[in-house]
Amino acid sequence: MPAFGVILAAAGQSSRFQDAHYKKPFAPLAGRAVWIHAAEKFLDRDDVSQVVLVVAPDDRDSFLEQFGANLAFMGVTLAIGGSQRADSVRNGLAALKDDCDFVAVHDAARPCLATGWIDNVFATATRTGAAILATPVVGTVKRVGDDQQITETVDRTGLWEAQTPQVFSRSILEQAFAADSSGTATDEAQLVAATGQTVTVVPGSPMNIKITSREDLKLAEQILKALPKPSLTNPAHPFANDDMWR
Repeated sequence: MPAFGVILAAAGQSSRFQDAHYKKPFAPLAGRAVWIHAAEKFLDRDDVSQVVLVVAPDDRDSFLEQFGANLAFMGVTLAIGGSQRADSVRNGLAALKDDCDFVAVHDAARPCLATGWIDNVFATATRTGAAILATPVVGTVKRVGDDQQITETVDRTGLWEAQTPQVFSRSILEQAFAADSSGTATDEAQLVAATGQTVTVVPGSPMNIKITSREDLKLAEQILKALPKPSLTNPAHPFANDDMWR
């Protein structure tokens, strides 16, 4: 069975979240931080060898003060991010153990994952080398100018909205980073596709939302109630069992 390393990207600025106290991965959601909900979906999988959380340099000290015990009890590795997403994921990749054959990159601000979705994208990546969760665009898409006027209705045929996890053979992802000189890719699939490697889309779910605004927390809380709960052997909180902190 191949071993997967998981990189949780949490080094963004959360500029659209507009909260004076929290960045979105660290905001409380149903009794625990958003990133913990994301991490626990991977922690008890037999095929996951390591989980690495990447935070911004400016957040390191405050994060360790608040969540250092969680990292220790959950067995999560901390890495420090860079100025761009690609820099942060690159640093997370460098922190993975040698036994990780595949790498799953997941937004730490996507707390609503189901085991079946992870199973499907892991299996597809194992077979093809590169796979991501995504959903087809179903709404009418408008291109809008700086003046807020519609300039075009975009044909949505073949358009999919990328999600995470995005999963790759470690060698494919490392080669993509080695070939990248701009650091401007907005996700890992773009980086990998630029090398000529095909990336397979695995149907995800609209429930796999990314927390962007504070209103999203309310929606995520309802989604979490509808999703199956993971069964963890390690507590997500150092002073309580898992059920107490749901």
